[in-house]
Amino acid sequence: MSGSSPAESAPEVSNGKLNAEALHDDAMLIRNERLRSLEAFIFASPEPVPLARLKALLPKSRDVPSLLEELRGFYEQRGVQLVRRGNAWTFRTDPALAEALAAHKKQKRRLSRQALETLAIIAYKQPVTRPEIESLRGVSVSRGVFSTLLEHKWIAPGARRKIPGRPLTWTTTDAFLDHFGLTSLDSLPGTSDLPREQATMPASEPSDRPYLPLEDFDQEEP
Repeated sequence: MSGSSPAESAPEVSNGKLNAEALHDDAMLIRNERLRSLEAFIFASPEPVPLARLKALLPKSRDVPSLLEELRGFYEQRGVQLVRRGNAWTFRTDPALAEALAAHKKQKRRLSRQALETLAIIAYKQPVTRPEIESLRGVSVSRGVFSTLLEHKWIAPGARRKIPGRPLTWTTTDAFLDHFGLTSLDSLPGTSDLPREQATMPASEPSDRPYLPLEDFDQEEP
């Protein structure tokens, strides 16, 4: 039977020690295979993949974060980029190509003004309870608003407040970060980033009203 024997295919031995160059080549092969696995797994996922799930994909590897950074560097100058969204990873087109792509595809989602304001309050004040949201808005928030935001997977229930009644708190999700192109909540724009017309509010408006760049949405009155 033809083919190499185990002795012929084993790493070279010199003076009782494994050849360093052969070991290096083996290590590179293993690393490249892990990079390929991460790349394919993230590419095939319709949603950002949590880091914990990627680590479970490569249980024998302790360097998943460095592998992801290597992949991100590889795609940095390409039309498709590997980006982090909270504690998850996904492929997205280069923002610099947004205008060119918009000519081929334009998608709008309709949200009520109440839903937009509620989402902004949760984003900036989280974790926040429904009564706290209503206090900031000055009006009650319907159950339908929460249903809409939950359907988009932009908010999720958090821990309960340790106060009488133990009200449920609400937080944003990695899907929220992904949709708005944010790496983390620290990337939310501050008041210094507001356009002039947003920064100068009428006296009747609360001075601490949260802001989010939601221009891509058609607004419906509640």
